[in-house]
Amino acid sequence: MLFELLIDIVFSFDSVLTAVGMTNGLEGALLIMIIAVIVSILIMMIFASAVGKFVNRHPTVQMLALSFLILIGFMLVTESAHLSNAVIFGQHVGAIPKGYLYFAIAFSLGVEALNMRVRKMLRKS
Repeated sequence: MLFELLIDIVFSFDSVLTAVGMTNGLEGALLIMIIAVIVSILIMMIFASAVGKFVNRHPTVQMLALSFLILIGFMLVTESAHLSNAVIFGQHVGAIPKGYLYFAIAFSLGVEALNMRVRKMLRKS
C-alpha cells in the first residue's frame, strides 16, 4: 500500500508538470491543473491494483514499460536539447518526430500482445 502511494505521488507530480505545460497562457490554468491532478490520482487509485497484478503475472510487460519510460525520457532530453539549440559532437541536435516514438511503442505493444497470446496457447496445450 505504501509503495502504491509513493507511485501515486510521483505520477501526480508528473501530472502537475504536464498540466503546467499544457495550460501555459490559458485563462483559468490553476483550476485546470487542480482538476488534472485530482482526476489522475483517482484513476491511478482505481486501477493501481489491477495493473499491478497484470504486470506481476507478465514480467515482460514490466520490462516493456520500463523501456518505454527510457524511450520517452530520451525523447524528452533530445526535445529539450533541440529547443536549447544544443550542439553535440559538432552536430546540432534536431527534433525527433513524435511519429517515430508512437510507432515504436505501438509496434512493441503489438509484438508483446502476440507473445502473450502464443504463451497462453502453449500453456493450454
